[in-house]
Amino acid sequence: MTPSYRAVLRTPHAGRTFAAALLGRLSYGMVPLALMLAVRDATGSYPAAGTALALFGLTSVLLSPARAALVDRFGPRRALPPLAAVYAGLLALTAGAAWRPGAPPLLIGVLVVAAGACTPPLGPVMRTLWRSLVPDQALLRRAYSLDTVAEELLFVGGPLLLGLLLAAAGRVGPAAGVAVGAGLVLAGAFALAYSPAARELTGTAAVRGERSDGRPTGAPGGALRRAVLASAATGLALGALDLMVAAFAEQHGRADAVAWVLAALSVGSAVGGLAFGALRWSAPHAARLPVLAAGLGVALACAGLAPNLPVLAVAVSCAGLFVSPAVTTAYLLADEAAAPEARTRAGAWVNTAFNAGSAGGTATVGLLVGRVPLALCFVLGAAPVLLAALFPVLPAVCARCRARCCRRCCARGSRVSSAFVGPAETMTLVQAETATLVGWSRAESRIPTPGGLSNLDRMKSLLGFISFVLVGGGISGLLSDRLWGLHVFGFVRHLVPDDHRTVGYVVLVVMGAALAVGSDRIGRSRRSAGTEG
Repeated sequence: MTPSYRAVLRTPHAGRTFAAALLGRLSYGMVPLALMLAVRDATGSYPAAGTALALFGLTSVLLSPARAALVDRFGPRRALPPLAAVYAGLLALTAGAAWRPGAPPLLIGVLVVAAGACTPPLGPVMRTLWRSLVPDQALLRRAYSLDTVAEELLFVGGPLLLGLLLAAAGRVGPAAGVAVGAGLVLAGAFALAYSPAARELTGTAAVRGERSDGRPTGAPGGALRRAVLASAATGLALGALDLMVAAFAEQHGRADAVAWVLAALSVGSAVGGLAFGALRWSAPHAARLPVLAAGLGVALACAGLAPNLPVLAVAVSCAGLFVSPAVTTAYLLADEAAAPEARTRAGAWVNTAFNAGSAGGTATVGLLVGRVPLALCFVLGAAPVLLAALFPVLPAVCARCRARCCRRCCARGSRVSSAFVGPAETMTLVQAETATLVGWSRAESRIPTPGGLSNLDRMKSLLGFISFVLVGGGISGLLSDRLWGLHVFGFVRHLVPDDHRTVGYVVLVVMGAALAVGSDRIGRSRRSAGTEG
C-alpha cells in the first residue's frame, strides 16, 4: 500500500519540525514586498525601493550556498540561531530606519545588503532534516513534494498576510510588516534549530573536507549539475512567464486578469506536486527529471498560441502541473547525489539556481517583449527548459549513433570480405579493420600540427571564436539602443534582415550558444581520447 501524506506528518518529530520551518519561511514570502513598500515610503523614490530590493535579493540568493556550508559544518543547532538573530536584528533596524520619511537611502541600502547576506537557509535545512526523519524513499519523495507545495503556497500567502496586516493596523506603515517578518523568522529558526530532529545533525567540522570516496566535500558531480541546471532552467522559464502573462493580458485589454492567470499556475503546480508525491514511480530521479522538464517546456511553448485569456489560464495551469514535480525531483536528485555532510549545500545550490534563473528570465524577456511577437517570446521562454531536458540525453544518443555506425561499417565490410574468404576469416578481418579504424581516428585526433596543436584543438578554438563573435554581436545588437549606438562586432548586422533585426540577433545568440556547447564537447572528447591513448 502506498504511504499517505498523513504517514509523513505522523512520523516522530516530523510535524513539529515542519511547522517550525513553515513559520520561519512565511517571512520569506512577506518581507520582500514589505521591504519595498517601506523603502518607497521612507525615501519617496521607486528607484531607491527597487534598488534596495534587488540588493537584498542578490545577497540572499548568491550567498545561500555559503550559509548552507556553515550549517553542514557546524550543524543546525550551532549555525541557525546566530544567523537568525543577526538577520532579524538587521531587519528590525531597517524597519526602524524606514519608519519615518526622510531616511538616508545609503543607510537603508547597507542594512538590507547585510540582512540579505545573513538570511538563514531554512528551506535547505528542512530538506536535509527530511532525510533523517523519513529514510524510506517513498515517504521521502512524498515529504519533498509536500515541502515544495507548502513553500510555494507560503510565497503566495505572504503578500496576502501583509495586506491583511496593513489593513488591520490602520496608520501603521509597511515597516511594521518588515518587523513582523523579522519576528516570524526568529521564532521559526529557533524552533527548528532546537527541535529533536535537528539534535542529531551535529555538523562535520571534524571532517576535513573529504568524502569517503576521496572527493572533496560538496564537490558537484554530474547528477548534482543536472539538478542545478534543470532548476535554473525552470526558474528562468517561470520568471519569463510572469512578464509574458502581463504582456498578454495588456494586449487583450485585461490587465486586471494577470493575478487570475498566475493563480491558475499556482493551482496547477500544487495539484501536480501533490499528485507526484502520491503516485508510485519506478523510474529513477535522473530519468524522471528530463521528462518533467520537457513537459513543462512544451506546455509553456503551446501557451503562447492561446487566442484569449481563459485559454491561456488553462494552458498555464497545465504547465503548472510540471513545476512542483520538476523542482521536487531536482531536490531529490541533489540530495541523492550529495555526500551526507554536504546535503544542505546541495539543496541550497538547487534553490539558488532556481531563484537566479527566475530573476534572469524576467530581465531577459523584458528586453524582448514589444520587440518580437509574443508567441515567439513564449517559445524562447520555454527553450531553456527544453534544452535542460535534452542535455542528459545527448551523450546517450551520440553513443547510440556511434554504435549504429560501427555496426553498419562492420556489416558492409563483412559483405565485401565474404566474397573472397569464409565466414570465420571475414569476422577476423572485420574486427581487425574496425580496431584499426578506431585506433587511426584516435591517433589522428592527437596528431600535432606544425603549430603544436592537434586538429581537435584547432577546431575547438575556431568554434569558440565564432561562438564569441555571434553571442557578442547578437547581445550588442539587442542592446545597441541602450549603449548610445555602440555595437561590438558591428559587421554581424549584415547577417540579419533589416525588418526583423531583433529576432535575427536572438537567433545569432542562440547559434553562438550552440556552438559554445559543441566546442565544449570537442574539448571533452579531446581529453577522453588523450586518456584512452
